[in-house]
Formats: sequence, C-alpha cells, structure tokens
Amino acid sequence: MISSIVILIFCLVGFAAIHSLIASLRFKRQIVQFLGSRADKLYMPVYSLIAVVTLLPLIYLLYKNPGPFLYIIPSPWRWFMVGGQIIAAIIGPRALRDAPHRFMIRSQLSGPNAPEATPLDIRGVYRWIRDPFLLSGLVIMWLTPFMTVNLLIIYILTTIYLFMGSLHWESRLVAQFGDEYREYQKKVHRVIPYLKAHR
Repeated sequence: MISSIVILIFCLVGFAAIHSLIASLRFKRQIVQFLGSRADKLYMPVYSLIAVVTLLPLIYLLYKNPGPFLYIIPSPWRWFMVGGQIIAAIIGPRALRDAPHRFMIRSQLSGPNAPEATPLDIRGVYRWIRDPFLLSGLVIMWLTPFMTVNLLIIYILTTIYLFMGSLHWESRLVAQFGDEYREYQKKVHRVIPYLKAHR
C-alpha cells in the first residue's frame, strides 16, 4: 500500500511540475517568440490537451490501486453529490467563455498600461466569484460519493496545489490589470460565491 501511495504522489508531482512549467510566464514568452500571433489561438487547446494526457496515468493508477475504502455514500444522497459535481463541471468552460481576455498570452505578458492590455471586463460567473476554476475543482473532488485512502491523499495534495496555484494566478492578474483588479478583489471573494452580483 505504501508503494502505491508513493507512485501516486510521484505522478501527481510530475503532473504539477509539467502543469506549472507550461503555465509559467517564461514558457509563454518562449511560445510567443516561436509562434508569434498564433500563440493565443493555439496555447489553450494544447495546454488543455497536455493537462488531460498527463492526468491519465494518475487516474489509471487510482483506478487500479484505490486503497481501502473509507466510506461510500448511499442513495439518494450520492445523486445529490453527483449533481453538484455536474454543476461544478459546467462552471469551468463557462468561466473560460466569460473571460477569454484573461487567458490571452500577450495580455498576460503585458502590464496594465501596455498597448496589448485589455480591460478587466467583469461578467458572467466572475460577478460572483474570482476563481471559479478553484471552486469547481474543489467541488468535483470533495463531492465524490466514495472515498479511499489513496484518493484522500491525492485530494488533499491536489487541494493544496490548487490553492497555491490560485494565489499565484491572482498575483499575475494584479500585475496584468493593476488597481482595477485590486478593487475587484475587495468586492468579490476568491472561492466563496458572492451572493450579490458585482457590477
């Protein structure tokens, strides 16, 4: 059991390292130099594909070596949990659609006063929450209607990684949008949905 946990952690660390590398500004600068104007169009699809491919070994190993079960939620409660996971899975693509300007490489590499800079443009799900990707990831994980030892360890480590990544991402948004984003941070919570929509 210990060896399977070590292998799972190794796979997660490998995924996190690759994910962090290709999300770094240094890597993005190299992509822009290499691809030019095509970088914004190609980066996100390729990034998403790499994320999925690098997650597959971890998913496979968890499937083959789940470890002892800690609990299994019975019906009908499990279906409420699965429903919550489905709703959370919808938030990610919606969040990407609501703020495509946040993910444009050239804008990320520029400051708030640069020619390539774009306005913050708060709309959609971002009126209620600053990091919908963090929220959806946490909901999908922790509403899993069963839990094993190996899965619990991976979920705990992934939660830590997601929170650290969210903090890092917010620091980039501050660098990208300046005081405009700082004011937004004061009004909308990062992970707990704000009941009154930001305007």
